[in-house]
Amino acid sequence: MGRAGPPAGRVYGRRRGRRLGSKKAELLGSDFRKLSILLPDPPERLDPLSLFDPHIRSVCLEIGFGGGEHLAAQAAAHPDMGYIGCEPFLNGVSNLLALLKEGEQRNVRIFSDDARLLLQVLSEASLAGAFLLFPDPWPKRRHERRRFLGQALDLLAKSLTDDAEFRIATDHPALGTWMEEVMAASPDFMLVDRAASRPEAWQPTRYEAKALAAGRRPVYLSYRRVRRPTT
Repeated sequence: MGRAGPPAGRVYGRRRGRRLGSKKAELLGSDFRKLSILLPDPPERLDPLSLFDPHIRSVCLEIGFGGGEHLAAQAAAHPDMGYIGCEPFLNGVSNLLALLKEGEQRNVRIFSDDARLLLQVLSEASLAGAFLLFPDPWPKRRHERRRFLGQALDLLAKSLTDDAEFRIATDHPALGTWMEEVMAASPDFMLVDRAASRPEAWQPTRYEAKALAAGRRPVYLSYRRVRRPTT
């Protein structure tokens, strides 16, 4: 028996912004129920492939998908792959639902809460890739503990398959430096590429567009999940 939401946890930031229009509010009631992920009761683990149709061969995770443009574009470009998006902000969830309805993508599932809660129940080595794109910088030192990489990098490493790609992007210089330091200290990841312009294979996001319009230069980091030692 699954549960519709995670156990009580601390999610920083807003859950809801401006009032939703009637069409998006309707999507949160109907389409969201179809795509929402149920967490299993412990100690059961969740195999992400079980969430999708049989033709899906692997699953990727986006942590904090914002307005959902990147996630919808990835799903459209790779119809044989499944995508899980984590986003507590309900306005972003409703926007993604609208994009999926318009593009008729059926290979996306949604967890509308803290990604850590999902990672805690995923089967080991069950994700083929992950994205962390333009997260909230939480720039004050006392807020650093809120950053995903400082809290859940080990959980993500456990969930990723060997050689899986982990893409990170930010337009905040201090956060970028901190992210690179955290990633360099992890024995589970190896830097593959560091770019000052978006690599061709990466889909654009609205936050990237805002950063470029404001004159900020993002950094794009690509890491590979190091292979686990053989026994």
